[in-house]
Amino acid sequence: MSGTNGAIKLVAGNSNPRLAEAIGAYLRIPLTKAVVRRFADMEIFVEILENVRGMDVFVIQSTSYPANDHLMELLIIIDALRRASARRITAVLPYFGYARQDRKSGSRTPISAKLVANLITHAGADRVLTLDLHAGQIQGFFDIPTDNLFASPVMVRDVRERFDLAKVMVVSPDVGGVVRARLLAARIKAPLAIIDKRRERAGESEVVNVIGDVAGYTCILVDDIVDSGGTLVNAADALLEKGATDVYGYISHGVLSGGAVARITASHLKELVITDSIQPTEAVRVANNVRVLSIASLIGEAIGRTAEEKSVSSLFD
Repeated sequence: MSGTNGAIKLVAGNSNPRLAEAIGAYLRIPLTKAVVRRFADMEIFVEILENVRGMDVFVIQSTSYPANDHLMELLIIIDALRRASARRITAVLPYFGYARQDRKSGSRTPISAKLVANLITHAGADRVLTLDLHAGQIQGFFDIPTDNLFASPVMVRDVRERFDLAKVMVVSPDVGGVVRARLLAARIKAPLAIIDKRRERAGESEVVNVIGDVAGYTCILVDDIVDSGGTLVNAADALLEKGATDVYGYISHGVLSGGAVARITASHLKELVITDSIQPTEAVRVANNVRVLSIASLIGEAIGRTAEEKSVSSLFD
């Protein structure tokens, strides 16, 4: 496959090789041979083993756990490609770490999302392709073209296949996620409810109230990130107390740090559905109520359209 900016090359870091391989399979393009390894002191070394001069290169790398290692891999891969005279370099970030630090949350705190955007830009990326940013305005942190994809088409297809839509209600787990939940609700023509919660400290949340009548409905909680799982577990309990029949979670990025998977497994959530933007751990793979949807075709299609200078936003019309 070739685009208007030369032949396409796909380069993968170590964060999510399964997703990178699936994207390559969708595009029918093999991953470019490259070495991404560490010296004895854990310094990262990158060597691109194929010619990329004049080519349109897409670097597939989530900045997931361990976030700093994977971020450095991304930066060094981009630098190696720039010095190898790639015509255009696109950083494909299925999960953009540091996105939750998108504003000053207190005195003398950083805006790390902007810093990371600067690092990616100055490393030599010409554009960015990412999925379900924590806040849409983070696109403005980059001084290069940035496409923010949405996992909603994949989720909508799954919901339509598995549920009686007449009995489904979409729920936002907090006020900040209402826009995301409303878009999904509009696509499946379902009513919308909102969880009014108060967060006392990072990683902990308290459900305060449920806005909307959820009695008799199968509730689908929609969010961009599940980390500790506390918000989802508390929200599920509150919805069931208000008469919901079952509660499911549809989340774009399964960070699931610490004991999150055990917390989800032991909860009243019927099922948690996440995408493979972050490579699933063994705990996720064996959990009986966690399921993974692939976004390989979505990202692959966006890469193909970007290479051919076609519209990416039309994917979500």
